[in-house]
Amino acid sequence: MAEKRRMWMMFAQVRVAVILAMVCILSSGNCDEQVPLLLWTSEGSGLHALAPPSAGHIVGMSQLGSYLENALGPAPHNVLLFLQDKMSIEDFTMYAGAFGNKQDSAFPHLERALLSSPSSLVLPAVAWPASSAVIGQLQDQLDTSPLYMDPETLSQLRLNASSPALLVFRLPYSIGADLMSAKEVLSGNDEVIGQVMSIMKSQSVPYTAIYTAMQPSREASSLQSVDMEAGVGGGRSLLQYADKRREREKQRERERQRERERQEKNVQERAGVYPPVEFKEGEASCILLWAENLTVSVLRGGRWERHDLTSLTFGESVTPSLHGSRCNQSHSSLVLNYENILGHRSFKLVFAMSQRHYKVSGRRWFTLDTVEVEYDGQKATFNGSRNIYAPAEYSYRCQSVTNFRYPVLFPRTSKDPANQWRVSFTDFQIQGFNVSGGGFSYASDCAGFFSPGIWMGLLTSLLMVLVLTYGLHMIMQLHTMDRFDDPKGPAISVPQTD
Repeated sequence: MAEKRRMWMMFAQVRVAVILAMVCILSSGNCDEQVPLLLWTSEGSGLHALAPPSAGHIVGMSQLGSYLENALGPAPHNVLLFLQDKMSIEDFTMYAGAFGNKQDSAFPHLERALLSSPSSLVLPAVAWPASSAVIGQLQDQLDTSPLYMDPETLSQLRLNASSPALLVFRLPYSIGADLMSAKEVLSGNDEVIGQVMSIMKSQSVPYTAIYTAMQPSREASSLQSVDMEAGVGGGRSLLQYADKRREREKQRERERQRERERQEKNVQERAGVYPPVEFKEGEASCILLWAENLTVSVLRGGRWERHDLTSLTFGESVTPSLHGSRCNQSHSSLVLNYENILGHRSFKLVFAMSQRHYKVSGRRWFTLDTVEVEYDGQKATFNGSRNIYAPAEYSYRCQSVTNFRYPVLFPRTSKDPANQWRVSFTDFQIQGFNVSGGGFSYASDCAGFFSPGIWMGLLTSLLMVLVLTYGLHMIMQLHTMDRFDDPKGPAISVPQTD
């Protein structure tokens, strides 16, 4: 009985979405300022208690925040956000088989996920400023930074049901001259959703999934409204009215564009685009440090306790304490001071760097010698000079700098307290010398030029060239016989002795 009731509610929401789209198309109102939002979970039934909006109602930013807060309360805190560049409810009415042609649907994996979910919610009309800020709302509610992923990266990641995670999957959207191009793009996005759902099912980790867009994909055409008005009557007054209406439409479009740019700027700031930590010696910049995510963990009682330092270190309005930092021509030290971290009243992260001239290369190089964790008078030291280095005029950048997964930081000794600590930087960049203009210099990336894939391709190509060369050599060694047997003449006699 409960299953039938859930299916009935889901189909009712879909019918509401279709009716709303038809009303938007036939009415004279503006329906190009809303995007749909679909939300479902892998377990629980908390979304059934949320009443869907009535037909024609537009969900604003505050109401969307209330929906997300109520949905994420009892729901799993591993959130998958499928954020498409553009989307409108018409995309579902045109390409989702809403009128019976299910075999032509562009969303088979999405429909399967909604049907198999024990709890789902469909919001047909959400104001696009609210949907474009959904990353910031989720970040505030989960108290964690977003991670931009793809199915290949997700398959290598091991999620933990006890700690929240916000995984963002950016999906494209484009419409060409052919209407089928939009369907192909949506089908490709649906394939990505299907891959992510399969990976999450294989890992058996509970999750909450959200599918929405930054902007609407359908924009009202002012030309169509002018043509309809011109069909009613003619005359100079009608043309003047059409010109005024066209001018108003252009003004509204400019205002929407400015609002869209402002919202995108806010989303970028919320998503992690912030200035680096900067230490100055006098008026001159001396050391720069930036990371998208910074976390530390300590082993206690057989389990790792994790603390995110990103919000305390980076941000527009964040000013970390750099007391104890210093720099000169040969040595630099950046000290990040914190309080009450993982039960330690005093907590510091110290980055010690040095530079010197190497005769073999004929130039100066800088190295990140150590990363130290100082806590309540104790010190854990990680050696970074093996892998973290760059020319003295450059900065160093690496997507992942850790001491536990693909490590580039190593404990100084086997008995060092660093063996009980984990330090993790995502999208790490540092420069300790020759800083000019308040920004990073050219970055020396940790990724080598010859990756394993490149080496495999080169070796395979070399093997094929050798086989081809050997075949050509064998063909060139073939010789044509100088005599041939004539069936009408005497047989060729081959002497057996010289």
